[in-house]
Amino acid sequence: MIAAVIKLMRPRQWTKNLIVFVAVVFSGRALILADGFHAVLGFVLFCFLSSSVYILNDVLDAPYDRRHPEKRNRPIASRKISPTAGVLLFTAFAAASLAGSFWWLGWKFGVCATTYFVINLFYSFGVKRVVILDSVTIALGFVLRAIAGIYAIVAEPGQLSEWLLICTFFLALFLAFSKRRGEITDLSGNAADHRPILASYSPKLIDEMIGVTTASSVMSYSLYTIWPGTVARLGTNKMIYTIPFVVYGIFRYLYLIYKKGQGAQPSAILITDRPLQVNILLYVAAVFFILYVVK
Repeated sequence: MIAAVIKLMRPRQWTKNLIVFVAVVFSGRALILADGFHAVLGFVLFCFLSSSVYILNDVLDAPYDRRHPEKRNRPIASRKISPTAGVLLFTAFAAASLAGSFWWLGWKFGVCATTYFVINLFYSFGVKRVVILDSVTIALGFVLRAIAGIYAIVAEPGQLSEWLLICTFFLALFLAFSKRRGEITDLSGNAADHRPILASYSPKLIDEMIGVTTASSVMSYSLYTIWPGTVARLGTNKMIYTIPFVVYGIFRYLYLIYKKGQGAQPSAILITDRPLQVNILLYVAAVFFILYVVK
């Protein structure tokens, strides 16, 4: 039973909540013990909050998941956990994480967490059936995580560049559209039977949107590194040297989508593809070296 509950929480998806750490790292405060602790606490709270949303989606999507070759093994779809138990777990995790957000990290963080939760409720009960808006809603969830990370360390919004938030939005859109493409490719003509919104997409349409979001992600991050406000805020103009890591990461992901057919599971790619893992570690090391050593 415990193993089924853990699987229901989808811990692999918790990598998405790492975006909470963006604020503490790029504000130059990662080595401040209190801020680091608050960022970790914010990450944990979002892990449980996002898990509550995944559980709700599994309850609502169980009939569709049972037709899917992999999703039919999910605890609720496979009837290892009843829908009633799923609703109880959803309620418990959501209530605990939202209460903890307000109690431990303040009302501003709590408002961000609540907004994230409400947007995901709209997504679960209808928006996920609206073409394009479904992916935009997912991207907004990443932006809210990034903003919540600011308030987790009790910083002002100006501690995180608007360009970095824009980059977060476009990168999340890129991942969302890539996931849609992977689902269409993997499920072929039966895609709409498993996720009805896929009937409104086509590989050509998604490829066009992936192209736009790829360019937008690279350009917005590049502008972030050289923007006068960024240089003044960080006290260095050397962040430009991290651009190659971002470009390689995005291009590597495109390679995995188009040549390896792995776009349907973004989180799985992050924890299984060794070149991508090495690139991310090198990027993080470069950022820390620039912001905390040579700045």
